[in-house]
Amino acid sequence: MFTGLVETIGTILEYQQVDTTSSGGNGVTMTIGDCAEILDDVHLGDSIATNGVCLTVTEYNEAKTQFKVGVAPETLRRSNLGDLETGSKVNLERAVTSEVRLGGHVVQGHVDTIAKIVKRVPDGNAITFTFQLRDAEKENINYIVEKGFIAIDGTSLTVTDVNYDTFEFSIMMISYTQGKVILPSKNLGDTVNIEVDLTGKLIEKQIEINLNSQIKNESSALTKLIESIIDKKLAGLQN
Repeated sequence: MFTGLVETIGTILEYQQVDTTSSGGNGVTMTIGDCAEILDDVHLGDSIATNGVCLTVTEYNEAKTQFKVGVAPETLRRSNLGDLETGSKVNLERAVTSEVRLGGHVVQGHVDTIAKIVKRVPDGNAITFTFQLRDAEKENINYIVEKGFIAIDGTSLTVTDVNYDTFEFSIMMISYTQGKVILPSKNLGDTVNIEVDLTGKLIEKQIEINLNSQIKNESSALTKLIESIIDKKLAGLQN
């Protein structure tokens, strides 16, 4: 679990394709540097969110100034990590411990989809960014609500506006945050990783399970209500 509070910005030192045909395609390995400040207590097998994607540390150098991770094909399909290259900058955050204050929101590091930047408008010393979800996964807009949480490249941000017709949403980034994350360095048309707030998905699933259970139960309150409505409609047609 993560908080969405980026700890530092790292640099991709090496980006290498790996043949993983037996597991469904080609993955990559990444060596990430310029991040010694977050590696002092990191061990092999620990998780570090990289642009919002939870990745496992598989190696680090003796001086603990850089670390290596593997990226599976499914992760490449879900995220924009496949667009990275040597020299790319990435947001980094270690997994939380019991001593960490939750200053952002609960972030899993499980990216739902990607979005592209369609607007960037200065507002005083802040910047309003507008994003549009990609075509294949626009159903995720249903989980994005005004004043709700969202993780963009692993950064915990507050949604300021949502357009459900165009599948777009906006956030405002204050000047302090601009200097701590990679988003301000991106251009119109560039992509970002999106993780919607898990709460909405959990509520939807519980409602779906409950409704299906009641519909299948002939003696449930919902089934009786539906039958009553149908009976009244039929009685009205007969009259």
